[in-house]
Amino acid sequence: MARPSTPALPAAPLGAASAAMPGALPGSAQALAQGYAQLMRKRLCLLLAMAVGLLLSVAADLSVGSTDLGWATLATAVFLPSQVPLETALIVQDLRLPYALMAVLVGVALSLAGAEMQTILNNPLASPFTLGVSSAAALGAALALVLGLGIPGLPEEAMVPVNTFVFAFASVLLLQATARARPGSRQILVLFGIALVFSCNALVALLQYVASPDALQQLVFWSMGSLARANGTKLQLLALVIACVLPFSLRAAWQLNVLRLGEERTLSFGIDLNRLRLASLLRVSLLAATAVAFTGTIGFVGLVGPHIARMLVGEDHRIFLPASALMGGLIMSLASIASKTLVPGTLLPVGIVTALVGVPLFVWLIFRSGARA
Repeated sequence: MARPSTPALPAAPLGAASAAMPGALPGSAQALAQGYAQLMRKRLCLLLAMAVGLLLSVAADLSVGSTDLGWATLATAVFLPSQVPLETALIVQDLRLPYALMAVLVGVALSLAGAEMQTILNNPLASPFTLGVSSAAALGAALALVLGLGIPGLPEEAMVPVNTFVFAFASVLLLQATARARPGSRQILVLFGIALVFSCNALVALLQYVASPDALQQLVFWSMGSLARANGTKLQLLALVIACVLPFSLRAAWQLNVLRLGEERTLSFGIDLNRLRLASLLRVSLLAATAVAFTGTIGFVGLVGPHIARMLVGEDHRIFLPASALMGGLIMSLASIASKTLVPGTLLPVGIVTALVGVPLFVWLIFRSGARA
């Protein structure tokens, strides 16, 4: 006798599971969306706070000097210089304003370059100077100051900044050639940069040994990093470089986010890793070389600025890159204020101030990185 077959159960409608567990998946997705939106609002508020802090710091920087000027007088001298005495207009427009704005632009350039460098090398202690950009720039300045070597036909006052830019950019071309010869190797880039640092420093020391007292004094002052040589032309050039580079950095933010997941994951997304790395190196070189050419060696801003921004807003490069730029500008603006006030009546080179602040933070980052490893 045949065994009766068990009748098939009717298929449950698609919404039955949702009815049995009302709002399970949609509720989870909605909670995630709300949490993400709240996180983004918090990060945007932090960006706004950084921008406000930077504006306040610039205002404070303008107010610091040997001549006491009230806030109303400062504001009038900045926006309506024809309505204040000529002496006041000259103090603000020719001395204080270029100094304060150059501090911000240099901080933005170096910190933005450091943020990209730490990502593409996956090294928390990386900065533009890790790859020898500042050392190569110092060699170019030393050749101009000590031996008078530079591009023929240039005026004497332009020889040092042009030399520093050319040598800094040439160092990046060497790095790009190294990256092409050994694709996919971050360690090779770092090691080559360290070798470049020691080589350039040795040549600079040799030039210092044979330099005249006057040339030696100029070279030492340049190597300390100073904002005193700021003027309208330099401000416009550095601002133009930042304005040209920043959109490309933000456009690469998604790819840089993927790179933080690892090189294999990056390749699986169809991203050309070598092209991404070379483009980032080019952006870093333009930012760092231009800043160093105008102000001399200013260290630690490109290292510390991105780390502080990362602790505040996280790793999402859409927010992290603007935050790094703002934090670098804020750090340099505060360093500019400190350079005027630490020793009354003396304008310290700002590179000394950033080094004094940066060394303890650098040591802390080393131990922090070692503990994680």
